Amino acid sequence: MSRRVLLIDDDRLQYRLTAQQFRTFASGDYELDWSETYDDGLRRLLTGNYAVCLLDYRLGERNGLELIREAMTQGCRVPIIFLTAETGESVDIEAMNAGALDYLVKGEITPRLLERSLRYALKLGETLEALRRLATRDQLTGLLNRREFDRILQEETERSRRFGHPFALILADIDHFKQVNDTRGHPAGDAVLREVTRRFAESVRSVDRVARIGGEEFAIVMLEADAAMARQQAERLREKIERHACALPEGDPQAVTVSLGLAVFPHDGADAAALVQAADRALYAAKAGGRNRAVGAGQS
Repeated sequence: MSRRVLLIDDDRLQYRLTAQQFRTFASGDYELDWSETYDDGLRRLLTGNYAVCLLDYRLGERNGLELIREAMTQGCRVPIIFLTAETGESVDIEAMNAGALDYLVKGEITPRLLERSLRYALKLGETLEALRRLATRDQLTGLLNRREFDRILQEETERSRRFGHPFALILADIDHFKQVNDTRGHPAGDAVLREVTRRFAESVRSVDRVARIGGEEFAIVMLEADAAMARQQAERLREKIERHACALPEGDPQAVTVSLGLAVFPHDGADAAALVQAADRALYAAKAGGRNRAVGAGQS
């Protein structure tokens, strides 16, 4: 299967030269696309449809360093190889500092060197992505971990404050989870956690973020959501978990329920810490009220 490579360069001759070099590669694993402007190149890069990007330094009135920085701030994970003819300047170091994984001097590029650089960028990109996943994901469930949840919550709090759009936080806790571990064993407990994770992931919107923030505790950040939307979502999640028992590695399926507490920024908390406290109080109220229920911050 061919890997798509995006060349961002305002020089049509450079595109033709690069395309010719691609045709001489030892393997036919790459397919070249071309963008000749800063704005179009950035837009296409951010689609995530490319395995690697070849980025020229000179792009009309703007340059590739600006594009790298802008792409990185918008979450770009595509490996970037920087192209420059400026051998007497330190743009190569600046490009690496900005986020490029490799750089090539245009006058020195050969097909063999270009193909090797592509392989290097792909391999390094895969390694960095694996390290990011280890740093941000929970090993058992694959959900975001507590550290990444804290980062996202702080980021969304600042974004909400800046643009005036509310967002909701739902905290969910599996009811009587300790009994599952104690009576049916930790493999059963792990199976329950994975199944609850799957049902949560199926139920939330693509823009929402789900994290495992404790042993059996989960958090959902709902972007641009008010209290009514959060209550509706929390009730859907509660019903989805309750409706079907979780299959276990051995024995009969395990009936599972969850309790949920929800809060909305900025109404229920003026900052990230206050919002978590409000949702946590609502979760405590849900448990104190009999479990298997969703409670809003205003109800606790």
